[in-house]
Amino acid sequence: MSPRPPPAWGGLAARRQSMSTAAAHNPSLWRGRLATSILLVLPLALVIGLAFDLPLLMTALWSITDFKSGSLTPEYYQDFFGRPIYLSVVWRTLEIAFAVSCCCALIGYPLSYWMTTLSPRGQKISLIIIVMSFWVSVLVRTYAWIVILGNAGLVNRALQHLGLTERPVQFLYGELGVCIGMVNVLLPFLLLPLYAAMLQIDPRLRQIALTMGATSGQFFWRVFFPLTVPALAATFILVFILSLGFYITPAILGGGKVPMIANMLDMLINQFPHWSLAAAMSCVMLVLTLSLFALYQSLRGKVAA
Repeated sequence: MSPRPPPAWGGLAARRQSMSTAAAHNPSLWRGRLATSILLVLPLALVIGLAFDLPLLMTALWSITDFKSGSLTPEYYQDFFGRPIYLSVVWRTLEIAFAVSCCCALIGYPLSYWMTTLSPRGQKISLIIIVMSFWVSVLVRTYAWIVILGNAGLVNRALQHLGLTERPVQFLYGELGVCIGMVNVLLPFLLLPLYAAMLQIDPRLRQIALTMGATSGQFFWRVFFPLTVPALAATFILVFILSLGFYITPAILGGGKVPMIANMLDMLINQFPHWSLAAAMSCVMLVLTLSLFALYQSLRGKVAA
């Protein structure tokens, strides 16, 4: 004999069942509840539609519209895919985004694992330090790297003082400086989700593995690391997506010598009146980003499962 549910739970379940039965047998009641739900969702739907969906639809329309004749044309997509200069900018953006994501993974994974080994107080302090980075403007943090990595910066002065170099090392105004600045900005976006995923792993698995004769290294590579691979892949893709749209860091630390997609769009819109070509480039990157986001969501679902 199954146990009887508590009175409160039983009464709530009974009321829900009676309301569902009444709505099923009374179409007017069902339509009234549907109308109420639509009215509650309508303001949010209007805000999302006007603030997000409408600009995307206008961008997609501009990418296939000839403003002189008003007719639809694939000319701007053909221009984008037919010119090597645009494809080279896209390829360079993908290369830098991949390099930044790899650096964030190589730095962030050991750091996240180290945070899980700290005491509760140490974990809170480390989280506070990481979250504090969001309080500083990206612009300020980017300019700070000029003070650190410039020809007369702290790093070059230290290298020359130690006798390791005779001349200043050119860290800035190249892909190296751009990658360093982007890693500094994007590392917390990998650290926090990955650290949260590591905390979800049952700590008793380590005790079981050690009891069965496994070493700490064997436990990490055979148990802990495989369980965190989906979370690492998901955060890797998240950082990769965020890297595709960077503008401030490449513009400052790259010195105009490392054009990325966002910088190219700025040139096409503000310096050259090629709005339709910029819209076509934006739509191509939107499709790429949505594909990566779908992959991120699938990996995120595996982590949650």
